[in-house]
Order: sequence, then structure tokens, then C-alpha cells
Amino acid sequence: MKQAMIIVNPSSGKEEAVEHVRNVEDILRDKGYDVTIKETAKELDATRFCTTACEEGYNLVVSIGGDGTLHETINGLMDQDHRPKLGVVPLGTVNDFARALQIPLNPEQAIRTLTSSSVKTVDMGRLNDQLFANIVAAGSLAESLSSVSSDDKSMFGTFAYLKEGIKELIGNAAHPLVIRYDEQTWVGESPLFLAALTNSVGGFEKLAPDAAVDDGLLHCLIFKNLNILNTVTASLSLLFGSLKDHKDVVYFTAKHVSVSSAESVSTNVDGEAGPSLPIELRILPRHIEVIVPEEEVEGN
Repeated sequence: MKQAMIIVNPSSGKEEAVEHVRNVEDILRDKGYDVTIKETAKELDATRFCTTACEEGYNLVVSIGGDGTLHETINGLMDQDHRPKLGVVPLGTVNDFARALQIPLNPEQAIRTLTSSSVKTVDMGRLNDQLFANIVAAGSLAESLSSVSSDDKSMFGTFAYLKEGIKELIGNAAHPLVIRYDEQTWVGESPLFLAALTNSVGGFEKLAPDAAVDDGLLHCLIFKNLNILNTVTASLSLLFGSLKDHKDVVYFTAKHVSVSSAESVSTNVDGEAGPSLPIELRILPRHIEVIVPEEEVEGN
């Protein structure tokens, strides 16, 4: 019999996660799966559960929770000979990975997507010794985004990040960065470096509009020192999808990127606090299979 593991963060989605588990379980059993349910209680539980699913040959892992739960779950797939298909029921504030794959943000609709026969094979990124599904940020802004409170996320949604970002950029807290990508090098001061895998970053689906989940590329943005006026114009460019053309933004694509600094610089990985610089980023093309709505199979 096919085996499926449900990994659920019971504190996600205003603690609605557990209510959705029974519906997911019923759907999976109807599809012929023997179902195991695992609830996270502490950091890295989802990673450990997913690693076990890989080692024991499970066919499917379903993540029920926010981007943090999904990030941990995906890291359980790292360096595994067998990687189960992935199902996603998004319950977080932003849910970038689900947005990029057109998985419904409504939990009930996302659960129904698990009946889909469509699977999309998508890229993953590797940062040092961990995987990421959406975004890596480095700089002063990355640290401030990690400190956005749960209350602000609940109240303002994606605009909590924009509000914090504008405040930090206006503060003009830049760091000296050395960014090497493929055969080129950029050296300068910047408050923020971004490497995106998908077109949805912090809930904004126009930050890297050319990014596709399976194009085999890291889409990178370097923000130069921005004064108040340029910060406003950059924000408008973000909203209209033309940020990469802004005069104070350097845009490039690459398969391998390294970022270092003479100063202590923080990172943010898929919305969570990451390691300090230096970092090495690599693309893992078409690395995992994700269940997507039926109409999303086109072009895969």
C-alpha cells in the first residue's frame, strides 16, 4: 500500500491546522494511502519527520502550516536518495511557495488539490548546508524582516514586510558586500541582496516577475544605497513589477552565487532567520515533485 505522511504545525493558521488534518487524512485514504500523522512540537521536528519519510520509502509528504513549516519539511528531503512527492496546505501569512505554484491559499481548496493527478517538478536552492524554496535575503533589511512580529504579520499580512523594509531602507544601513556569481563579481555597499527562486517574495508576486519555479536559475537583486526618494520610487517599481529596471537596483540571474562581507551581516531564508555571511547559493534544478491543481500541469 502507498504510504503518506502528514506533517502538521498545530500552531499555524490561528491554530486551525489540526482541524484540517482529518479532511486531508480522509482524502488520502480514499486515494489508497496508508496515512501517518506527525505534529510538530519544537524546531526542526518537521525536518526530522520528513527525513524519516524519505528513509522509509513514503510516497507522499503533506505539509500543513506556514512557510516556516514548509521550509523545515523541504529540508528533510536534502541529500536523500528517495524523495516523496510533496503536498502543500498553506496556513501561514505569506505562503510564497503555494502562490508561485498556484496552490489555493484557502485551506479547504488546497486540501481538495491533493486529489489532483498533476505533479510539477520544481527547483530548490541550496544555501550552505540547507535547502530553500523561495528566497534568501542578506543585509540589514534581512535582519529586520526576521524580527517582524506575529501580530504584525496577522494584522498587516504581506504589508508588514513592506512597512519594515521601507523603514530600514530609509535608515540607509548598508554593508560592504562582495557578490560573486558565475564568472562575475560585484563589489559595493548595499542594505539588501535578494536571491529568489519564485516570482512570489514576501507575498509580492512582481518582485521577480520573470522567475519560474523550474527555470534552473537564481533571480538576484542588489539594492544600492537608497535615499528616501529612491526608496519610494523603488517601492513603486516593486508594486508595478519593474523593480529590476530601477536605476539603484542591480539584477542578474545565475546558477551559483557567493556573498561575503568584511562586516557581520545577517540573512533571512524563506522568512526565517538564517546564517550570517559568508554564504554559498546553488540551484538544484527540478529537484522535488509537488502536487498542483490540474490546470497547472501545462508547460511542465
